[in-house]
Amino acid sequence: MSATTPQTRSTTSSLSSARSARLLDTRPVWLVGVLATLAGAVVTEAFGLIARGVGVPMEAASPGATEAAEIPVGGFFGGVLFWSVVGIVLAVALARWAKRPARTFVVTTAALTALSMAGPAVAPHTATSTQVVLALSHLVAAAVIIPVVARRLSHGRP
Repeated sequence: MSATTPQTRSTTSSLSSARSARLLDTRPVWLVGVLATLAGAVVTEAFGLIARGVGVPMEAASPGATEAAEIPVGGFFGGVLFWSVVGIVLAVALARWAKRPARTFVVTTAALTALSMAGPAVAPHTATSTQVVLALSHLVAAAVIIPVVARRLSHGRP
């Protein structure tokens, strides 16, 4: 029989989370950006796989295309990696030159995330359910990545 109570487990996990957060607070901005991106890519890909599993057609067309093409497994992951490079470069630049890097990062990336929602909204030859999943996937990635990088930016330079 274990002597660990639910309260003890909760306190231990809270301390562990706090310790992990402090560890990220002292790492270089680019490294925190890369780690947050990898986490965001995994979560977003899982979201896409769940959508695929419940029957959302994973076919979308780019503007000007005559028909939709299949979004491959791993497509969400790759998309997050590709576009997050811009966010990491932005975070590094803001850490160096901005007066309030965390706030500027959050405002800028929130605006860019909102702007990115236009892509799925106007995707031709794409089922509405797919458009919704694509738009939500942008929010999922942003919800994972932006807070982590912003927290790191709020702690100044190591």
